[in-house]
Amino acid sequence: MYGVVATTDVDKACAGVDIAIMVGGFPRKAGMERKDVMSKNVNIYATQAKALEAHASKEVKVLVVANPANTNALILREYAPSIPAENITCLTRLDHNRALAQVAERVGAPVTDVKNVIIWGNHSSTQYPDVNHGKVGDASIRDAVRDDKWLDGEFVSTVQQRGAAIIKARGFSSALSAASSAVDHVHDWVLGTPKDCWVSMGVISDGSYGQPAGLCYSFPVTCTGGTWSIVQGLPIDAASAAKMKASADELTEEQALAHECITTA
Repeated sequence: MYGVVATTDVDKACAGVDIAIMVGGFPRKAGMERKDVMSKNVNIYATQAKALEAHASKEVKVLVVANPANTNALILREYAPSIPAENITCLTRLDHNRALAQVAERVGAPVTDVKNVIIWGNHSSTQYPDVNHGKVGDASIRDAVRDDKWLDGEFVSTVQQRGAAIIKARGFSSALSAASSAVDHVHDWVLGTPKDCWVSMGVISDGSYGQPAGLCYSFPVTCTGGTWSIVQGLPIDAASAAKMKASADELTEEQALAHECITTA
């Protein structure tokens, strides 16, 4: 690092940037649903998208953190059409890391021994934390945990509701864990994921696994050479497919609401 520019001028902040981590937004507070802050944040992201469009590097990589992250990313894409769609992502690595930690704690293993969980869908309470393809060491997560009731119930709800639990405990959204997960996201995107390991990223859907093309949806991805690819060919059971669709349905509703909320030209 050779310097820091502190500014409230969005055009100056976006000038020449190669990686944009979009953390600014109206904060979600206790008692608020994610949709409560949408009208404020989608307008913020429409404005910031125009600044990125005009001033950032044409190959800028964008990570949207502020909620509703998936829909903010989608709005940013629409208002910055020259930025390649594959370069606009949102943060679901926070949920991914929480899922890894829950499994590791349950089996008494280091979190580094757990891999290939998946966060499908929206960064919200409809997200689907999926362990069906994950591993603890050489064992499947289900074989290591040996408690399907926990994995299909408490585990899922804990990961889904962790953000709300943190807000209830401290009155504000996640801070350090979100920052650490953003670093993980950009690190793996730029430098690559480990061999035989995938991570979760909110990316613009190409229709994989039957999810609507064009939504910003969380998929399992591998990264190499500064690009990501959705992991293909994973078997999806009926119960998982239903949960994945429910999250896509919410994103579709959010997209429509976001367009209603936009008041800037």
